[in-house]
Amino acid sequence: MSDAEGLRVTVTHLQMHRPPERYPHAPLGFQLALLKCREIPLHFYRYIYDRVGRNWHWTAALRLDDEDLRERLADRAREVHVLYIHGAPAGFFELLRMDGGQECRLMLFGLMSHAIGKGLSRWFLGCAIRRAWELGPKFVSVETCTLDHPAALPLYQKMGFVPVSRREVLEVPLSDEERARILFR
Repeated sequence: MSDAEGLRVTVTHLQMHRPPERYPHAPLGFQLALLKCREIPLHFYRYIYDRVGRNWHWTAALRLDDEDLRERLADRAREVHVLYIHGAPAGFFELLRMDGGQECRLMLFGLMSHAIGKGLSRWFLGCAIRRAWELGPKFVSVETCTLDHPAALPLYQKMGFVPVSRREVLEVPLSDEERARILFR
């Protein structure tokens, strides 16, 4: 199948039914800040979403118009946390409480390319998992797919997530022109 038609993708849904016994320590040698965003500006959200997800074909949030994205981000059941390294944005995670708080879904998680390969992923994922459990769900879930970083699925499993289902989907990539139009509107 050509890129114009779409990419066949396997999506794996994973769950965790109890918090980890311990969480990874922050790596040494980095000035790190992890901040929960309140009233995140749309342009900043699109920027971090694109910079984290560009290599992994993340497009869903970029396809939302301003009103739909504003509504999504204003949802009180949703939290966005941004990681800064040495004062610059380096990644983010997004949590969504679902089913009346019974489930907390790690909707998005990732690092920007300049932060990959520096030993931050386990610690950063641990921060996301800890925050998810602080919200009091019965279980935490996440989805990953074959377009994500090759280490994503093994990392989720090392941190305690267990695959519960798989499905095939068709992902339609954005052209460079579409991406530029969205990001620079």
